[in-house]
Amino acid sequence: MKKKRKFCIYCGGQITKSREDDVLRDCCSSCHCFFYDNPLPVVSAIVDESRQILLVKRDRAPFKGHWCLPTGFAEAGESIEDAALRELMEETGIKGRISRLLDVDSYKSRFYGDLLFLTFVVDKTGGKVAAGDDSAQAKFFPISEIPPLAFRSNRRALETYIKSKKDYWAILDAIENPDDIRNLPRHRASNALTRRLLNVILKNKEKMISQWIEEMTTSPSTAEYHGHEITALYTICDKIISQITLWLGNAYNIDRIKNFYIKLGSERNKAGAKISGVLSALSLIRKHIWDVALAQGALQKNLDLYMTFELQRRMTIFFDLATFYITKGYEEREAARNAFPSEKRRRKSSLQG
Repeated sequence: MKKKRKFCIYCGGQITKSREDDVLRDCCSSCHCFFYDNPLPVVSAIVDESRQILLVKRDRAPFKGHWCLPTGFAEAGESIEDAALRELMEETGIKGRISRLLDVDSYKSRFYGDLLFLTFVVDKTGGKVAAGDDSAQAKFFPISEIPPLAFRSNRRALETYIKSKKDYWAILDAIENPDDIRNLPRHRASNALTRRLLNVILKNKEKMISQWIEEMTTSPSTAEYHGHEITALYTICDKIISQITLWLGNAYNIDRIKNFYIKLGSERNKAGAKISGVLSALSLIRKHIWDVALAQGALQKNLDLYMTFELQRRMTIFFDLATFYITKGYEEREAARNAFPSEKRRRKSSLQG
């Protein structure tokens, strides 16, 4: 329990209560000096490492034996940010860098009176987890296994943090983010977020194809397609968009994608098309998928912003693959065509000999 003032620290007079600015304050009955009980600043740090939160077990009252965020009082002469990093280091052995101020909360403690909790999100920059003088233990807990926290302000701040990351974590769970596309799992059931990405494309497929065909038959970069049969163009674009939906849903077959684009590149070479025109046609499909996705309001919410970035990343990988295999098919056909006259001449020469 917080102790009450009894005597004035300046003259030794007895403390009474008196009003100042409509606030009842401690006041010296002799020198009439007022004493101000302003909230004490308390700092807390949220350190998140792969969805695991760093907590400490308190080694002293209040709430001895309970878990909490690395928490402590700010000292005179230090900034509030420095106080948060100092307490983090003292209680856990972890060095950090302030990322942002997450939450501010008022709290009334029976031990210390009015407190002002300021909770920061902190990025770990070094150190090893080790309990300090004020803590019996320090360890990372998965967000699904957070124990009951000692302070209401800690609970509130951590709930705010998890809520702020929920959409981002859901995106990571919904859509794989591998470094090597060969390791992407196939035939994995799509959840709601993945379906939202696919629905943007599927619901607007006809519009995408229509816009693509219109530009294909008018753009200077695809002049060789200006007189191309519309139904053939439709079939190609429809096939590519179908492949993209399978790609985004992790239900694709990499060999089918490879074979399709090698064959397409070979066919375009056989038809006498320029590789620049073929790749321009492919890039225009990507452009119109992107334009239609943006037109659906994909930047209106934070979740959709993540989805937009993810859609862009996944499409980049897909079209990089398509570009590579189209070029490979085109070059293989070109090499075979160039080799054929030489073989024909060799056989003719052999017959003459």
